[in-house]
Amino acid sequence: MNTQDWINKGYNIILDFGPKLIGAIIIWLIGGIIIKFLLKGLESAMKKSNYEASLQKFLISLIRWALKVILIVIVLTTVGVATASFAAILASVGLAIGLALQGSLGNFAGGVLIMIFKPFKIGDLIEVQGQIGVVKEIEIFTTKLTGLSNREIILPNGNLSNGTIINFTTEGTRRVDLIFGIGYDEDIKKAKSVFMSVLKSHPKVLDSIEPTVDVIELADSSVNFAVRPWCNAEDYWRVYFDITENTKIALDEAGIEIPYPHAVEIQKKS
Repeated sequence: MNTQDWINKGYNIILDFGPKLIGAIIIWLIGGIIIKFLLKGLESAMKKSNYEASLQKFLISLIRWALKVILIVIVLTTVGVATASFAAILASVGLAIGLALQGSLGNFAGGVLIMIFKPFKIGDLIEVQGQIGVVKEIEIFTTKLTGLSNREIILPNGNLSNGTIINFTTEGTRRVDLIFGIGYDEDIKKAKSVFMSVLKSHPKVLDSIEPTVDVIELADSSVNFAVRPWCNAEDYWRVYFDITENTKIALDEAGIEIPYPHAVEIQKKS
């Protein structure tokens, strides 16, 4: 081929490919602007809905890459590149990744559900998967709790979102359930008065919700009382321990016996 033939061939290529290339560039530029506009609107909507910051960043990043992949496919189609094989490769890669990360994807989905529906938030005292602790951090794949003995508990979000969640903080108050027993020979009304006096005198027991003292069981060697004061959620353990100790002191001062196995005690002394 001589020079003129090369020039003619180049000219034909430009005439054939040039408009497609220009169209692809325009689509790329306009598509980029549209993606930025959509992401900005989505980010604003998430902030108004009080989505968790980590969930916002992850979803924005995920959607940005998904939109860019779609835009690339459209651009390649515009310039005449066959995208059927490209789409098949993407589908195969996606399937392989999905199978390999099945557990991780379940945890991710659980994390998204937790962040959207918010069954608990950072600082809440919850019971999940047999563990009790204060929520320290909510991440995409795991949730971290600080246990009652200051242990860090890391739970996968997949199991967390599919199980029972008990949130002790949501309502703001908690009922403290205590059981005390007295001897059958003791005065029930006097004992109830002692229990109620202990509850009323504690500064962290709420006055707005009336505590209750009721006979719950006639056991083998004792009459058992259900003693149930109410307190703020953060005061639960302080009230639990104080009422337990103060009740023992008050019963002793009132001369009311708390039953114990006398036979065993006699055997030990002998």
